[in-house]
Amino acid sequence: MQRGIATGIDRRGVADSTTTTAEVVRLDVTGMTCGHCAETVTNALESVDGVASAEVSVDPGRAEVTHDGSVARAVLVAAVAGAGYTVPGEATVADLAAPGGEFNWTEGVVWKQAANNTKWCLIGCAIGEFATLGYYQWAQWPLQVPFGTPFFWFLAILPLINGLATSVMLETILLMRGQMDFRNALRTAFGMSFISMLGMEIAMEATDWLLTGDMGMTWWVIPPMLIVGFLTPWPYNYWRLKKFGQACH
Repeated sequence: MQRGIATGIDRRGVADSTTTTAEVVRLDVTGMTCGHCAETVTNALESVDGVASAEVSVDPGRAEVTHDGSVARAVLVAAVAGAGYTVPGEATVADLAAPGGEFNWTEGVVWKQAANNTKWCLIGCAIGEFATLGYYQWAQWPLQVPFGTPFFWFLAILPLINGLATSVMLETILLMRGQMDFRNALRTAFGMSFISMLGMEIAMEATDWLLTGDMGMTWWVIPPMLIVGFLTPWPYNYWRLKKFGQACH
């Protein structure tokens, strides 16, 4: 922690007539993978009363917070945890969200962060899956393949594979935009929760099959597919984020 004398300037840049003692606190933050993650942590820290500014970097995961000397370190750690991220050795999402460290399903901030993670996963997965199913509908011949044959099952699995591929590609692009090099971005993207993505893909394709009766896709089936695809992994993403402090988007 560093201390220094600074003139009294509030967060809106308006000077007052007093002088205050500014303090700088540095926190190691884990769970961030992209620029949006850093923005989320920045907003959470700057929403704390007494904080003048926060500078957050993804690689390395670090936050530098300047406040007026009235903010306890534990409050800043709680703000990071409330945003869905972790300060190693000091607090976890579960520690701060539930008395005694007990898991619960009632933390609104965690649901919100899990929803954001799920949203980006849904966008990436939908690109590949919808494109593949749309081709099936346009070409027609995939819809004529006899049910239960090996080629049928290949065609049934292909939209899932393509959806996973486009999700990883999108995540890699987002990470690189957050100043991460390609190699680390790709490695981080592959480290995302495939359980969440696979559950989402299966749920969307099953919805399509139940509503249309085949592997094709028409425009009216897209909204229910997206809704089911979002809702299916959302509780799992909440559990993963709250239990382990892991946010992938």
